[in-house]
Amino acid sequence: MSVKGPIISIEDDFDDQFLIRSVVEELQIPNPLIFFTNGLEALLYLETATEQPFVILCDINMPVMNGLELRNRIEENEYLRKKSIPFIFLSTADNPHIISTAYESTIQGFFKKENSFDDLKKRIKIIFEYWQSCLHPNNYA
Repeated sequence: MSVKGPIISIEDDFDDQFLIRSVVEELQIPNPLIFFTNGLEALLYLETATEQPFVILCDINMPVMNGLELRNRIEENEYLRKKSIPFIFLSTADNPHIISTAYESTIQGFFKKENSFDDLKKRIKIIFEYWQSCLHPNNYA
């Protein structure tokens, strides 16, 4: 099954960007991968992009606009909310309060960023395969 649209990764750590890119390449995921280093950059892109992103993978702790602030801004924006872009946190932040707050904003998942390449690969494979199989309202628009 072909899945269109880029994978949006909001990640300020360049080592983590490299790992995510390496995992996506090794898994042979065909979607383009677009990185942003903070939530504001990603929000500006999402507000103006014409193509439907496949999924958003977002870190929590970033400068300028963090992941929780970005998710809230997406939910407040009718245009972006109607796009129903799967929003998944991929973060080292595993504080129970942060996880609870994240789920209050109707995210579709929260995954701990793994330290090993193989564990990160397993996480991203699960995320990709799930959303590749999931029906989406924009497939029927």
